[in-house]
Amino acid sequence: MLRTFLRSTRRAPHFDPRGMHLRATAVTMATVLGTYGWALFVEREAGLRVGSVAQAVVIASALGRVQRHFDRADRLLACAVLPCAAAGGTELSALLQRHPLAGDAVFVVGVVGAIWVRRFGARATRAGTLVVLPLIAVLVVPPGTGPVSGHEHSAWVAVSALVAVAWGTAVTWTAQRTGLVPRPPSMRVTAVTRATRRRIPAGTRMALQMAAASTAAFAIGRILWPDHWAWVVLTAFLVCSGARSRGDVLVKGVWRTLGAAAGTVVADAVSGLFGPRSDTAVVVIFAVLAVATWLRELGYAYWAGGVTAVLSLFYDWLGQSPGDLLHTRLAGIAVGAVLGAAASWLVLPIRTEAVIRARTAAALSGLGDLMEADWHDGQAVRVAQARFTYLVEQLGTATAPMRILAAVPKARIPSARWRPDPCTLRPLTVVRRCGDPVDDLALAIKAAPDAVTADPAVTVRRTQIAAHAVALRRAIGRRPTSLADTGTEPPQHLRTAGAATPPSRCALTAALTALDALDAIDTQLGLLSGLFVPSPAPTSDSTATTAG
Repeated sequence: MLRTFLRSTRRAPHFDPRGMHLRATAVTMATVLGTYGWALFVEREAGLRVGSVAQAVVIASALGRVQRHFDRADRLLACAVLPCAAAGGTELSALLQRHPLAGDAVFVVGVVGAIWVRRFGARATRAGTLVVLPLIAVLVVPPGTGPVSGHEHSAWVAVSALVAVAWGTAVTWTAQRTGLVPRPPSMRVTAVTRATRRRIPAGTRMALQMAAASTAAFAIGRILWPDHWAWVVLTAFLVCSGARSRGDVLVKGVWRTLGAAAGTVVADAVSGLFGPRSDTAVVVIFAVLAVATWLRELGYAYWAGGVTAVLSLFYDWLGQSPGDLLHTRLAGIAVGAVLGAAASWLVLPIRTEAVIRARTAAALSGLGDLMEADWHDGQAVRVAQARFTYLVEQLGTATAPMRILAAVPKARIPSARWRPDPCTLRPLTVVRRCGDPVDDLALAIKAAPDAVTADPAVTVRRTQIAAHAVALRRAIGRRPTSLADTGTEPPQHLRTAGAATPPSRCALTAALTALDALDAIDTQLGLLSGLFVPSPAPTSDSTATTAG
């Protein structure tokens, strides 16, 4: 695992060749710095504690990453949910200090509820994410430095959260309008798997896993480290919260431990250079946070190391010596990672293979949407293309644990059950090969939509691919069907399409390009059929012939 992490560092100079992640980081940091300036002003004018500034920075940092994909409704939802959640986080912080058991219970219920609502769709998922942001800030801010309980202080914290949303919206809107960052496509990604009466929804499973992990983390953390229990709870939450499968939580736990250890050691080495309340330390904190945000796309270990270094520098800024807490912090992080991984593996675990199958079906759904879209509508084509690209990226994320485990030599894997099946990784390779043909198809449609849609061969091929994708999705869901059952009639806007004039050379080239792209896509779908569609059972006639 460590060797795999070290190999990944070789990709660092090449992982962001177009600077897309760097520009997104600049937008996030602009949101953070603007919120920091406002929180610092309120802290001085209203007489709040310094922890209120740290809470605002934590909320703005997380908000800056998630708001890139917000639409207008999501931003209105953030304006309503985040201020209330921030005010509630202030009251929860005071409750944790005055009545620890009650505070622990409220925290667990809040986190579990925020995860459980994911079963109700994408909008509910975003609302749950917004509720969790202030709860993370409660764990990050040291006890005794956060905003004190009181209606006036809670109101100021809510105002700061609202300012963070408004400022982040203005910064993101400006960056998208100027082309600094791309605009998110106006698409709705629906849930891939639907719960049946016999299956427990994934959101419910993750909520129960979080309940077990956070409860155990509070109990063990308060027993072993009464003054620093938050490190155990925070690590268990981070490892368990976004776990997509058993393999994902195991990899994230290892990365979290390694990154946090490296960040703690580095911060301890440079902590003596700055004194308490040093302005230079504040500059270093924001610089490290910016680098960690940028490298987050390269690997979770970089993000974990950067955030741990930021927290160590912040504690040093408060006057707490990180050297005295080095071993305690590392032990708390390790215990929290073990608790998070154990809960995800033992409490209604989600198999990695099942997640890969679901994400593969989702990518095929995006491909089918592209085939069934109205190709005369350029916006519809761009949305379908962006949705397919997004779903392929999600499939790559789901297969990441398997790819890491496949890179480990077989001699170092203790059991054959831990070795990934090569067929598990093949869907990602095959689906990714559809990326270039999909791009070529979109360019051909953009160049000559009338000629492409009027070509009879393109129409037939397009309809066949849409039916093939539906059949593959049913096979992945273990509901096999024949291509004839999916329907082979083209949509109405295809049957009525026609060319009024003979096509030009450019139109003919676009039609040929589209046909080649469709052929390449159908070839890859045929490879997927070999992975998921079961071979037909031999008939009695063929068995008798073979026997004869």
